[in-house]
Formats: sequence, C-alpha cells, structure tokens
Amino acid sequence: MPELPEVETTCRGIAPHVEGRTVTAVAVREARMRRPVPAGLAAELPGQTIEAVSRRGKYLLLRAPAGTVLIHLGMSGSLRVVPPDAPLRKHDHVDIIFGAQALRYHDPRRFGVIDWWGGPIETHPLIAPLGIEPLSPAFNGPWLYRATRGRRSAIKLFLMDAHTLVGVGNIYASESLFRAGIRPATPAGRLSAARCERLAEAVKETLRLAIQAGGSTLRDFVGSDGEPGYFQQEAFVYGRAGLPCRQCGTPIRQQVMGQRSTFWCPTCQH
Repeated sequence: MPELPEVETTCRGIAPHVEGRTVTAVAVREARMRRPVPAGLAAELPGQTIEAVSRRGKYLLLRAPAGTVLIHLGMSGSLRVVPPDAPLRKHDHVDIIFGAQALRYHDPRRFGVIDWWGGPIETHPLIAPLGIEPLSPAFNGPWLYRATRGRRSAIKLFLMDAHTLVGVGNIYASESLFRAGIRPATPAGRLSAARCERLAEAVKETLRLAIQAGGSTLRDFVGSDGEPGYFQQEAFVYGRAGLPCRQCGTPIRQQVMGQRSTFWCPTCQH
C-alpha cells in the first residue's frame, strides 16, 4: 500500500490546489470504505476554507476552522485535482469541490478512509497511537538507540511498527537497512549506538530520495498528477531476490518476516 513517500508526494501535489480554497460542495458517491464516510463530511465541510494540508504518518490531513478531513489511501487509493464535471471513472467515490475544481478520491478496493473530525486531530483514534515521524529532528541515532534497548524483535519489524515509528513500510525498511549495512533479522536491542546512528541517517536518506523520485510504483499507486512513482526501479535489494547486489555482486536473498517479503545482501549487510 502507499507508504510515507507516496503520501508525502500526494500531499505536496494537492496542497497548491487546496490550501486557501473554500469548499463549495462535497459529493459522496460511495460511503462504504474501510470506515464509512461520515455524513458530517458533506453536511459540515461546505463553506469551510482549507487552511493547511499536511501529513501524519500515512494520513493526509486537510485542516479547516471547524475540523479536519482525514484521508488514508488504503491499498489502491489516489487523489487527483480535476474539473468538477470531469467524466467519472469507475471507483471515483468522493469529490471535495472548490468551485471550478475538485479533489477526487479514487479507490478500486475501498480499503481507504475519508473521515471528518471536529476535535483536535491529535485525539483522532487513528492518529493518537502513532509513533515518531522519521523525517522529524526528534528521530535520530540517540532516540533509536534508547527505543531499541531490551527489544528482541528483528530490527526490520521494529522499523515497521507504526506505534513506534510511522511510515517506514516494507520497501523503505529493506532499503534503509541495506544502506546502513544491517541484516533485517538482527535483534533491535543488539544494535550499538553507532549502528543506530547509521540506521537513523539511512532511514532519512531513503525516504528523502523516495520523495524526490515521487514514491514507488506499487500496484495502483499514482500521484496527484496521475503519474506513478519511480523509486522502486532504483532499489538496491527490494524485489531483487536472486539478482546480483548492485554493490558487490552477491545474489540478493529473500525471506518472509512478519508475513512480508524481506530482501538483503548477505555480504553487504551483517
């Protein structure tokens, strides 16, 4: 499903078209998603001005004076800015209309979420449990070292735990560990302070490069302009089982960890 870089790419793509604009109407053609689209979205959002568009973990947040629109793209969701009368495609479920343009939500599998929250967004049940943001200054080597003490779980699973660290999904955990030279199955609590420093920097570098590339082409993901991301084509290990490592030539290995495919180089990572 879309991860932090894909969501950040979408956030940056829609922000110039949405921030400072007043919602004139909301069209909900299909409310049955992972969580039902609340009636309050169409009842309370029109007339509200979107003051800011931001991201928290994998959630897009459209902040208005009376509340916040929370959007999760699920496994196949996407957002595009289109004219309100643009022909509808199958699975175009929700339009947030700003006069002469609309923010259109498309989701074939309907695993996404569109919610309206009138209180502080930090108290939303989907936002409150989230961990630290990996691109924030607070996430660094010392934080990672402290957080991993006593943890026996594999470091890859630690990185993917959204209650600890948000937005580092399967691709980006594998790629970050390669850059840091750490095997995915290494117990988190065994990492030294120096290795935690390398890994924290690798996570930040991997995510920044992915955002610059527009995210990864993952099944149905496309950005707000309708174009897919290309980071996955530049991956060092993800999806490359049996192929030679781009650094040393050793065949990349694959195993299942936490029900997800994990890729690593047995020579470059130890």
